[in-house]
Amino acid sequence: MKILIVDDDKEIVELLSIYVKNEHYEPIEAYSGKEAITKLATNPDIALMILDIMMPNMSGIDVVKQVRKDSQIPIIIVSAKTGDMDKIQGLITGADDYVTKPFNPLEVMARVKSLLRRSTNNVTNTEPDKLEVGPLTIMKDSHEVTTLTGKQIQLTALEFGILYLLASHPNRVFSADEIFERVWQQESIVSAKTVMVHVSHLRDKIEEATGGEKVIETVWGVGYKVEA
Repeated sequence: MKILIVDDDKEIVELLSIYVKNEHYEPIEAYSGKEAITKLATNPDIALMILDIMMPNMSGIDVVKQVRKDSQIPIIIVSAKTGDMDKIQGLITGADDYVTKPFNPLEVMARVKSLLRRSTNNVTNTEPDKLEVGPLTIMKDSHEVTTLTGKQIQLTALEFGILYLLASHPNRVFSADEIFERVWQQESIVSAKTVMVHVSHLRDKIEEATGGEKVIETVWGVGYKVEA
């Protein structure tokens, strides 16, 4: 698998490239936002992108916006910005995960492997291939979600994982920590805001496609559920 590493700091790119190679992935290097867009266009088999936010001319946020117009490739933001609002902005824009600098390269690689697992195998084989909940039909193997009118909803791997988890356990309330541990397949090492932002983004996509149907409910102080 190819991993695109984007940062205007060449030392960081070189460091992450070493760790990517050690995990038997192929690093593709870019040193600006514009170069990242070009590398994605010329390497359609890139499986995941590690992306810095603070770059001249074209920021990482702008790269995410551009990529999300036609691609659901997993994106991990790596940034020196540590505030909650910076993280939320990155996630709302369409990133899948957010790591702050200075970082441990081993942590970054753990998140890379987790996201790649999610993008290639969102749910286990013991769960049903087809689910119907409210106005939605959810297909496990093809990772497709369609409305009653046949409109397909484009979801990231994590968004699909959250929706499938909730839909396959109707009426059960999942806490943010449970969702993170099951969907990200890691112990909960981030705040509930990460899950909250992904759920919010997922809801927006569903409501836009269905004309305002509310599929995911918030149980305040507890978590989220889908009603049967």
